[in-house]
Amino acid sequence: MSELLDNRSQRIRVLKDVIKGLHAGQAPEQVKERLATLVRQTDASEIAAMEQQLMEEGITVHEIRSMCDLHAAVLRDITQPPPRADLAPGHPVDTFRRENDALRAAAASLRAAVADLLAAPDTAARVEATDRAQSALNDLMDVDKHYRRKEHLLFSFLERYGITGPSKVMWAKDDEVRAALKDLAGVLAGIRRSLRSGAPPRAGNENARPDDAEAVRQAADRAMEALLGMIDKEENVLLPMSLQTLTEGEWGEIWSQSPTYGWCLVEPREGYRPPAAADPKDAGDGPGLRAVSFPTGSVTPEQLQAIFSGLPVDLTFVDVDDRVRFFSEGPGRVFPRSRAIIGRKVQHCHPPRSVEIVERILSDFRAGRQSAAEFWINHHGRFVHIRYLALRDGRGEYLGTLEVTQDLTRLRTLEGERRLLEYSA
Repeated sequence: MSELLDNRSQRIRVLKDVIKGLHAGQAPEQVKERLATLVRQTDASEIAAMEQQLMEEGITVHEIRSMCDLHAAVLRDITQPPPRADLAPGHPVDTFRRENDALRAAAASLRAAVADLLAAPDTAARVEATDRAQSALNDLMDVDKHYRRKEHLLFSFLERYGITGPSKVMWAKDDEVRAALKDLAGVLAGIRRSLRSGAPPRAGNENARPDDAEAVRQAADRAMEALLGMIDKEENVLLPMSLQTLTEGEWGEIWSQSPTYGWCLVEPREGYRPPAAADPKDAGDGPGLRAVSFPTGSVTPEQLQAIFSGLPVDLTFVDVDDRVRFFSEGPGRVFPRSRAIIGRKVQHCHPPRSVEIVERILSDFRAGRQSAAEFWINHHGRFVHIRYLALRDGRGEYLGTLEVTQDLTRLRTLEGERRLLEYSA
């Protein structure tokens, strides 16, 4: 056996035979000892190669997807996670891992809120627990940005090396997580509607009892099992294999393209220095490409950034798909913004009780029924004016929504006139 396990191709073959046996119904206890000996000499790339060979033999992605849950459960019982490579802060893998840590924390918050919901003694306690569960779920929905960076960037680079198995299988598993989170959102929405209306439990719909806390627990368990299972697969197989495979230049390309998709719950740390060619600040440095042209003139990106930062208002742009795509960074923002919200659904950036208002505004703007909505509030001693403006192209097609926030506290105190130059202190 030891001679067999000294050969990479033989290790992959044995691993494949063991996994096929599990899939055929062999009891996990019967293969654990054999598998334990094998995995001590098997790295992440060999597990990926095993899955790829199974697909090449005609096993479908659907079958591999069901098999990977089984063998991942067996491997989890007998293996320790591989040691984390020492990476510069901000390296794409460092960011993926920190996002996974944040997702674990959000999953723990969700489970705690659901436990409180099950034990809630009265309606007020149920409302409070449900709102906390919804807030945690909003954070977990951010996983879509993590997955899209993985699917559209990391998988694309791995496929250059003929590594296609992980992309097909893990993408399908990502979609399972997305679907499970969506189902949980539906169950939570049902119980929140019932709690607000005081209506009795409804039977006969797809969730049977949308206001039943037990239904929330079951949906949460399914979603968290899928989510945390994917984190294990990334940490134990995908990311170690990717570090073994990709060049530093390719990691630099992934780093430079990642802002397009945004960050999940956390921002990249400072410290990683990609190859110079991958620095997005170097992109488009050719003659004539550094200016942004408008019908009324042109400015460089640096000048445009300075303009946005210097405006006495805070801007946030939400695109046609309801995703946050841009916000201005001034020294005195009324509502602080994290760059982790870039690419996030705007509905998930608001507390649960205000989402219905956000949805109505976006729906009215998209349908052309309205083009502006404004609010004014007292916020920590400041009088704040908030406007939502529908943005449309020359044909009237909806492009997105611009949020404009301004602190009017000082302006409301002005009286008379000031016609001579006088700088404010």
